[in-house]
Amino acid sequence: MSNEQLDSLREELDQVNLDILSLINKRGHLVKQIGEIKHKQGMNRFDPVRERKMLNDLLKHNDGPFEYSTIQHLFKEIFKMGLELQEDDHSKALLVSRKKKPEDTVISIKGEKIGNGKVSFIAGPCAVESYVQVAEVAQAVKNQGLKLLRGGAFKPRTSPYDFQGLGIEGLKILKQVADEYDLAVISEIVNPADLEVAIDYIDVIQIGARNMQNFELLKAAGSVNKPVLLKRGLAAQISEFINAAEYIISRGNENIILCERGIRTYEKATRNTLDISAVPILKQETHLPVFVDVTHSTGRRDLLLPTAKAAIAVGADGVMAEVHPDPAVALSDSQQQMDIPTFDHFMKELKGLTEKVGR
Repeated sequence: MSNEQLDSLREELDQVNLDILSLINKRGHLVKQIGEIKHKQGMNRFDPVRERKMLNDLLKHNDGPFEYSTIQHLFKEIFKMGLELQEDDHSKALLVSRKKKPEDTVISIKGEKIGNGKVSFIAGPCAVESYVQVAEVAQAVKNQGLKLLRGGAFKPRTSPYDFQGLGIEGLKILKQVADEYDLAVISEIVNPADLEVAIDYIDVIQIGARNMQNFELLKAAGSVNKPVLLKRGLAAQISEFINAAEYIISRGNENIILCERGIRTYEKATRNTLDISAVPILKQETHLPVFVDVTHSTGRRDLLLPTAKAAIAVGADGVMAEVHPDPAVALSDSQQQMDIPTFDHFMKELKGLTEKVGR
C-alpha cells in the first residue's frame, strides 16, 4: 500500500470519527429531550425493556467485522452515557443544586452566620427535662461564646414507652431560657400540626432522621419563614437526602441546613456509622451549609471529640453535640451526652483546631 493510499484511508477514518461524534452528540440531545418528558410525566429514566429492544435491533443489523458481544458492549456504554446525561439534567434542575446556585447559601440566625466559611456549633440537651436543667446548659453554651441552643421537646423514640418529651411545655422552657441568655433555639418538630404553635418558640425547625421523608412535614416547614435543620434519614442515600431538602426549598424556604448524623449499617461499635464522606459530597452537590451531629452518629462520649475534629477537617460548616448537667440521670440517651466539664474541654480543643485551619 502506497503512502498516498494510507493518507487517503486515514483522512476517511478521521471523517468517520467526526461523523460518529456528530451522531453521538445528536443522540445526546434526543436523550435529553426524552428525559425532560419522562421527568414531567414522573416516569423512570431507565427502561430495561426498551434498552433490550434497541440492542436486539442493532444486533440484527450488524454485518461485521465486530462480533455481537463487542457491538453490545459499545452500545451499552452509549446507553449508559445517555442515562447519566438525563441524571445530570435532573440535578441541574434542583433548586438546592450547586449547579443551580454556585455560591454558598449563608443563613443568619440571631446574628450567627451559618455557611460563611466559619465553623458554628450547636449544643444542648437531648431532651428538655426542666427549666433548671436547660438553664444550666445554656449558661455553659453562653460561656463558650456560642449562640445556638438545641433541646428536644418532641422526642420520637423507638419504643413507645420511652420518654417522649414535654411537647409545647418543653418549647416554652427553651424559649424562656434562650431569651434570658440571648441564644437561638433549635428544636425538632414531628407533626405538621404543631408547626403553627411551635414557630413562636423556636428560631430553627429541626426535622429529625425518622422524619426526613415525612413529605407533609417537609412541605409545611418549607412554607414558613424559619430556617430548617434537616437530618439525614437512618438509611437514606445522599440523593434521597438532597431530594428531601428540595421538598423544603420548593415551597419557598431556602434557609436549610443539612445535617449528617450517621446511617444504619451492620456495625455495632457505634450507635450509627458516621458517613464523613457525605460532607464534601453535599458541599459539592448543593449550595446549602452542612453540619455533623457527632452525638447521634457515634452514641459514644469518647468519640465525640475525634469525630468533631474529622467533621471540621473535611469541611463541615458546623458541629452539633449534646450536653447535660448530669448525663447519668438524663431521661434519654444518657450514654452519649457530655457533662459540662467535658463539654468545656470539647470546645477548647475544637476552638484550637478552628484557629489552626483559619475557620
